[in-house]
Amino acid sequence: MFVGRKKELNALDRLYKSDRFEFAVIYGRRRVGKTSLINHFIDGKKAIYFMGVESNEKQNLENFSKNIIEFSSGIQAETSFASFQSALEYAFELAKDERIILAIDEYPYVARSSKSLASTLQMLIDQYKDHSKLMLILCGSSMSYMEDQVLAYKSPLYGRRTAQMKIVPFNFDECCTCLKGLSDEDKAYIYGIVGGTPQYLLQMNDSLSIEDNIKNTYLNPTSFLYEEPVNLLKQEVREPAIYNAIITAVATGYSRMSEISTKVGESTTVCSGYLKNLINLGIIKKETPYGEKESRKSIYSIEDNMFYFWYRFVLDNTSAIARGAEDLVYKKIEVQLNDYMGKVFEEICTQYLWKSLLAGKISIEFTSLGRWWGNDPRKKTQTEIDIMGEQDSSAAIFGECKWRNEKVDLDVLETLIDRSRLFRYTKVHYFLFSKTGFTKGCMEKADELKNVTLVSYEDIVKK
Repeated sequence: MFVGRKKELNALDRLYKSDRFEFAVIYGRRRVGKTSLINHFIDGKKAIYFMGVESNEKQNLENFSKNIIEFSSGIQAETSFASFQSALEYAFELAKDERIILAIDEYPYVARSSKSLASTLQMLIDQYKDHSKLMLILCGSSMSYMEDQVLAYKSPLYGRRTAQMKIVPFNFDECCTCLKGLSDEDKAYIYGIVGGTPQYLLQMNDSLSIEDNIKNTYLNPTSFLYEEPVNLLKQEVREPAIYNAIITAVATGYSRMSEISTKVGESTTVCSGYLKNLINLGIIKKETPYGEKESRKSIYSIEDNMFYFWYRFVLDNTSAIARGAEDLVYKKIEVQLNDYMGKVFEEICTQYLWKSLLAGKISIEFTSLGRWWGNDPRKKTQTEIDIMGEQDSSAAIFGECKWRNEKVDLDVLETLIDRSRLFRYTKVHYFLFSKTGFTKGCMEKADELKNVTLVSYEDIVKK
């Protein structure tokens, strides 16, 4: 079953209907659903689909030739074009009078085996673009290759594309559509455990409990997810051992550059380069306190929930898991799960605020959202705010998120209001988010103040 990706499908459909040459670049991390998107889009259309393999030029050319010949003649043939240039020229000619899609999936594999492919494509696009109805799609999982060798200024293909799409994991709402058999609360746990990558969501069984899903995947040495982070790093980077050490440091609480450098045993200059690559891969994110530019306060955290869960709960327990002690390991996870979900719930609440803003349901039209942390000079202590967003210098929203089994009481609201006074906004709106609801005192105070919105998890998931 194909779900989501409406925006991407609509964009591809607009290109398809233009009836002129189009060149779309689609890229994103492995398992994120790029191939499914392309196959869903070309279904029922005249299309040549070719997936590159990690082999030499001869094999890729033979496979490409077979796809083209089968499309044009309807028969399988063992013959092959003499070169990629002649094969591509034939495809352009086929699309001279009718719309045809040519999708080259895992393009980096093909281009690495044929060093002149990018220049050949450049030449043919320039030659045919004004009188061809070909819709060319290049797709790749190697983020660095697609960005440096296809999209970047130095690439021969620079300036030829008519669209590009970076495919990212599903948001929480989209994940919920894949998990219809689960309770609302369990949907949040699954999102926290595997994130929004479609291939990881497929590993979850919505007829099982959270405990059984974790045991069947992360705590099962034969499962797809058990070694997935390590396997993914091996496919994406050249020195997985150092990347692994950096992610482990961040996952275990070493969030500042100096701390990461000391923990890993590499200079900050070396760590900076590796962290930049992990950020590009969507595994790590760098944050500064909301409203501040680059500063020494910057911290790093794990952005991808699957990586976050694996490095927090699986890596240190691999020996026990290998010996079949999944029950023992799960007990360790279970007592920490609500604490783990705190960060995940903040992400869900942030998505809720953006959705509400786009629906016109928030009076203060913030332009960005983020966390804030810093010094409270009044109390001479460090403090933080879960969510903050500014419309302009006079108006902002502040949010606090609580994923716990007790109802949120008045003291949480009062603390948020007090912290907001560290800033000088004349118009402020407060959002309190709670897993289980709010006490009577908190609700009465919110009604009295008029600038407070109380949002339970039930409100989010039912929206």
